[in-house]
Amino acid sequence: MQAQCSQCSTRIQVDDTKVPDRPFKVRCPKCQAVMTLPGREADSPPAPEAEPPASALEAPPPPSPAALARRERAQAGGNDALIALSGPAAVGLRQALESLQFNVDSVDDIEEGAHLLEQGVYEVAVTARTPPERGKPETLAQRMLRLPLDARRRVFVILVGEEFRTADGTQAWAAQADLVVNPADAGRCEHLIRSTMAERKRLYQPLVDARRRIESE
Repeated sequence: MQAQCSQCSTRIQVDDTKVPDRPFKVRCPKCQAVMTLPGREADSPPAPEAEPPASALEAPPPPSPAALARRERAQAGGNDALIALSGPAAVGLRQALESLQFNVDSVDDIEEGAHLLEQGVYEVAVTARTPPERGKPETLAQRMLRLPLDARRRVFVILVGEEFRTADGTQAWAAQADLVVNPADAGRCEHLIRSTMAERKRLYQPLVDARRRIESE
């Protein structure tokens, strides 16, 4: 699939094998604008429609507030976070991220989640370092290790596990995460996430600025 950035007109190539059936978001590699592209289903010919009943000829209902907010968020490139986690820890971390003004999505398809992260759609990824479920080859944590280095560096990774001591820097470094959280602390780590993200930005921002200067030349 090919697309053109609506902001800077850069042509974007998306691997056809990674295009999902539903609409999805991509980030322009040049200006970082986020766009929503039609999924694979948009390329399929529409099925013949039967004659609609008279009641169906009425005007369709307007989009819900949630749908409008999501559309505006995609166009504006808002702060988005991805959670591939379940249970009380997922609830606690979702609340913490939402209080930090993140729009939080969940994902069940590991490959789709990794593709979205590679495209730069999400700034934060929350998952657990656990064995993969039966029938699934790997977890999102394992899949992220195979992302291109540049894509991996753009994502603030939070790993959750019983073996972790919350905010232990040595464990985070060994697990290739930005922050590790014990499930028992998931509901009270808003300040910790904020401070860790600020420190990471302080360290990485000079590298990001340098790269943008090189790309603009």
